[in-house]
Amino acid sequence: MPDTDLAVSLRRVFVRDMVMHTSIGVYDHEKEAPQRVRINLDLAVLEGDGVQNDDISTVLSYEDLVVGTRRICQDGHVNLVETLGEKLADMCLADRRVRKVIVRVEKLDVFEDVSAVGVEIERHNIAR
Repeated sequence: MPDTDLAVSLRRVFVRDMVMHTSIGVYDHEKEAPQRVRINLDLAVLEGDGVQNDDISTVLSYEDLVVGTRRICQDGHVNLVETLGEKLADMCLADRRVRKVIVRVEKLDVFEDVSAVGVEIERHNIAR
C-alpha cells in the first residue's frame, strides 16, 4: 500500500507556550540583550505501528522537541523570527515520521500595547 497521508494514521504532538530568552532582532538595541519569545510547535506524526509495549522509544518524544528548541534558542543571534521559525521547523522535520509542522514564534516585549508579534509557518515532509 502506498505511504500517503490518506492511507495512514497521524498523531498530533505539540509543545505549547514555551517562553525562552533568545538573542533575536535586527536593531542594535535588540542585540544588546536576549528577548523573550514564545514558541509553539504542532506536529502531525505518522503513527506507524503505534505505541508498542508502552515504550517511549516507539513514539516521537516531546522532551526531545523541548531540548532541541532550547538548544536552537541558545545557539547565537538571529535577526528574524522567520529564521528562528525555519530552524525549529527543520529540527522537527528531521524525524522522518513527521509529516507536517506548524511553528509559531512570538516576540513578547516589542510593543507596550501589543501582547505579541511574530510569525507562524507551516512546513511538510514529502511522504516517503
